[in-house]
Amino acid sequence: MSDTQFLTQWLSGLMTQQRSPNTLKAYQRDVSKLLAFLQFEQSNTIHAKKNKLHETNVEKIDLLEDSHYFKVLDRLAITRFAGFRMEEGGISSSSLQRELSAIRHFAGWLVEHGVLTQNPAQDFSIQRPPRPLPSVMDAEVLQQLLEQQAPVDRDEARLWVRDRAILELLYSSGLRLSELADLTLPMLDLGQKLVTVTGKGRKTRILPIGSKALTALQEWLPHRHLWAAEGVLHVFVSEQRGEKLHPRTIERRVSHQALRAGIAQHLHPHLLRHCFASHLLAGSGDLRAVQELLGHANISTTQIYTHLDFEHLTKVYDQAHPRARK
Repeated sequence: MSDTQFLTQWLSGLMTQQRSPNTLKAYQRDVSKLLAFLQFEQSNTIHAKKNKLHETNVEKIDLLEDSHYFKVLDRLAITRFAGFRMEEGGISSSSLQRELSAIRHFAGWLVEHGVLTQNPAQDFSIQRPPRPLPSVMDAEVLQQLLEQQAPVDRDEARLWVRDRAILELLYSSGLRLSELADLTLPMLDLGQKLVTVTGKGRKTRILPIGSKALTALQEWLPHRHLWAAEGVLHVFVSEQRGEKLHPRTIERRVSHQALRAGIAQHLHPHLLRHCFASHLLAGSGDLRAVQELLGHANISTTQIYTHLDFEHLTKVYDQAHPRARK
C-alpha cells in the first residue's frame, strides 16, 4: 500500500469518529506536509519545493502517488522534518507542536495496523517558549464599550442593537467566536438565563447569561425575526442576506463598535473571552469554576456535573461577573 493510501485510510477512520471537518482538514494538511517533506528530501528538490510545505490549503500540496516512506518512518526523519519546519518554514513552536500532534496520531495508527513496530513520534517534543499572558481590558473600559450611546443613523442604530447583544453575550458567557456564530435559537433558554453551546471536541456546556446580556438579547430578537431568511435559526444574522453572520463579519463589527466607543486598544471577540475569564477569576478566586465555564479541552462534558455542582457554578457567576448583577 502506498503512502497516500495509508493517509486516505487513516482519514476515513477519523471520519467515523465524528471529528469536526476543520480537525480532519488540519490533520490531512499536517501529515501531508510530512509526506511532502520526505518525498522532496529524497528527490533532492526540497529547497525548490519548500514553499509547498507552507501551504494552508492541502489541495495545493503536491504529493507523489506511489511513494512508500511511511513504512520506514523513524524518529530521525521526524527530527529532520521538525528542524526544517522551524529553520526554513519559520513557523512558531506552537504550530509545529500541532503538526507533530497530528503526525503522532497518524504514526500510532500505523503501529495499530502493523505498518510500524513503534511510534517514532511518541514523546517527541520541542521546547516551548513561555506562553504570553493574554491581554485584557478593565471593566471600566468594557462599560464604556457596552453602554455607549446608540448611533443617530437609523440603519446603524439597528445594527447596534444586534452588535450590542453580540458584545454582551461574548463578555457575559465567555463564548468562543465559533460558538457565538453557530448559536441557534433552540440553544437559548432566556427564561432560565442559560445558553447551551458546543465547543471544541464537540463538547457541550451550559452557561449562564448575565442580566445585561439577557436584556440585550431580548431587545435584539424582535429585530432578528425581521432580518432572518426563511428556515435560518441562527441567533445572529446578516442584515443584508438574512443568513448566519460570518465569523469574520462578527470580528469586524466588534472592532467597529470599539472604535465608535473611542477605545484605542484593538478589540476582538477572543479578547472579550479573556476579559470574561480574568474578571470572573479576580472576583471569585475559583479557578475550577472558571475552567468549567470556559470549557477547556481537558474538561469533559460530564465534569460540569461531577466536579462542580452546577448551582455552585451559577452562584459563583452571579456573585462575581460585573454584568451578571442588576
